[in-house]
Amino acid sequence: MSKPEILVITEIPQPMIDTLQQHFVVHQYWQPGAETVVRERGHLIRGALTRAAKGISTALIAQLPALEVISGFGVGVDATDLDTCRSRGIRVSNTPDVLNECVADTGLALMLAVTRKICAADRFARAGEWEHAAFPGAWKMSGKRCGIVGMGNIGHDVAERAAAFRMPIHYFSPREARNSQWQRHDSLVGLANAVDFLVLTLPGGAKTHHIINREVLDALGPEGILVNIARGSVVDTEALIAVLQEGKLRGAGLDVFEQEPHIPPALRDLQNVVLLPHIASNTAETRQAMADLTINNLVSYFTDGRLLTPVV
Repeated sequence: MSKPEILVITEIPQPMIDTLQQHFVVHQYWQPGAETVVRERGHLIRGALTRAAKGISTALIAQLPALEVISGFGVGVDATDLDTCRSRGIRVSNTPDVLNECVADTGLALMLAVTRKICAADRFARAGEWEHAAFPGAWKMSGKRCGIVGMGNIGHDVAERAAAFRMPIHYFSPREARNSQWQRHDSLVGLANAVDFLVLTLPGGAKTHHIINREVLDALGPEGILVNIARGSVVDTEALIAVLQEGKLRGAGLDVFEQEPHIPPALRDLQNVVLLPHIASNTAETRQAMADLTINNLVSYFTDGRLLTPVV
C-alpha cells in the first residue's frame, strides 16, 4: 500500500523529517519549488504538519482538496482557520500538556529576571562596570501577589511555582481553579488592581485579541510587572510601550510578540523589559516530546483513524 502524502508547512528539524519519511511521502513547503509541488501534487496531499504558532493559511487549505488532517507542533491553534477546517471535515491536533512545565518555568524565570534585574546585572558585570560602581538595587519577588490570566494547565503550573515563593495567588479565568484557596476575580481590571504580577497564560485568537489593554495596564499600576508566556496578540503592544515609557509600569517579561520575530524597537530600547525569542518550550526534552506527539498524531490518524490530542 502506498504511503499517504503530507505537506510540512514550516521548517522542522531533520530528525523529524527522517521519522516522517518512514510513514509518509513528505513534501517540504519551505523548500524551493513548493508552489510547483502544491500545483502538481496538491490533489493527493492528505495531511499537513505545521508549527502551531504559524498555522496554515486558509488560501493554502483551499489548494489541498484532499486534505484530511493538520498536526500542529505546539499548543496554540489560533493561526489556523478552524471554521474552515470544520466545514471541510479536516481534523486538527496540537501538542498540549507536554510543554506545560517548561512554559511555567519560563514564566517564573521572567518574573525573577525583571524583579531582580538579572539581565541588566549581567550586562553590568560583563561591561566591567562593577569595578567602578555598585549595581543599583532591585526588588524582592517572594511574598508579592501573583495574578494569572487563564487558569488552564499552564496557569496552574505557574500558580504552584509562585506559591512556593509564598505568593498569594489571584486569577481571572472562565474555569475555577483546582485550588479553592486561590482568589478568583470577575474582571481583568479587578485582577490587575489586586496584584503585583500579571502573568498571561491564556489562549490567543479573536476572543482574546488585545484583551490586555491600556485600562488593564493602568490598573496594574507603576509597581506592577507584566509577564507574557501566552500569545503576543493578547497584549496591545502600543499601550504596553506607552505605559512603560511613561513610567506607569515597573517592567515586563515577554516571550511572545504580536509580529514575531519582529520586536518593536521601542520595546528593545527599554531597559526594564526582558525579551525572549519565544523559547518557553524550547528545551531538548520538551521539544522531543512535542515532536513525538506531532508525528504520532499523524501516524495514529492514518493507521487507526483517530487523533491522540484532537482539537477539531
